[in-house]
Amino acid sequence: MLPLYQIDAFAERPFTGNPAAVVVSPEPLAPETMQAIAEENNLAETAFVVPRGDGDFDLRWFTPTLEVDLCGHATLAAAYALLLRGDAAGVVRFHSASGLLTVTEEAGRLVLDFPEVPVLGPFTDDGVGAALGVEAELWEVTQVHGARYVLARVASEAEVIACAPDIGALHALDTNVIVTAEGTAFDVVSRFFAPGSGVDEDPVTGSAHCTLGPFWAERLGQTRLRCRQLSQRGGNVGVEVAGGRVRLSGCAVLYLEGRIRVG
Repeated sequence: MLPLYQIDAFAERPFTGNPAAVVVSPEPLAPETMQAIAEENNLAETAFVVPRGDGDFDLRWFTPTLEVDLCGHATLAAAYALLLRGDAAGVVRFHSASGLLTVTEEAGRLVLDFPEVPVLGPFTDDGVGAALGVEAELWEVTQVHGARYVLARVASEAEVIACAPDIGALHALDTNVIVTAEGTAFDVVSRFFAPGSGVDEDPVTGSAHCTLGPFWAERLGQTRLRCRQLSQRGGNVGVEVAGGRVRLSGCAVLYLEGRIRVG
């Protein structure tokens, strides 16, 4: 039996933000076991945490269909679970496919230190614009999770809200899309559609803000941004860009605690 926590990440209250499952195991699990657990959980991500002898932790993330190499909300959830359990205090250090990731408690929030995921330049549209169904300025993003990412800048917050892409078409194009605009109450608003990673629309996406941060910092002339992801659940992400890194801050709420049988 292994402990499992379901945590709403980038959330100030239950039933908002992005739910993630966290499994804490004393030993590494087989990849096929982790994938089966993630499929059973049927959440955007399940994080698997294994303590190391040096006080750090190994961390892997799985969607219901595949393993990914960077995930913000499940990292925040994993840190929150470890702090809740008393397995860490103040700073949590994770070793992952994206290198060393740290999560720090600061003024009642958790702050993730993540790598920047930059745009590469204008994107040559091959049907993405038509699949989105909105007029957008398209930018190619460094691959994440081994998948193609496109950032689509639209004219207004209202267009972000109204965006209703053809998910089947995006899946056929093997493309994940960040749709974004300047906000009204927030500096930046966005939504994230990831059929290429097995998630039609992600409620709140930390890794997308590793691109949104530097993209909008350059255009707005500020390195600190207040961001809002406008999914049905919604969530707030604080972003600070510095030296090729992006600091993402947010809160988390415990929804469920239990144990799972894996063998």
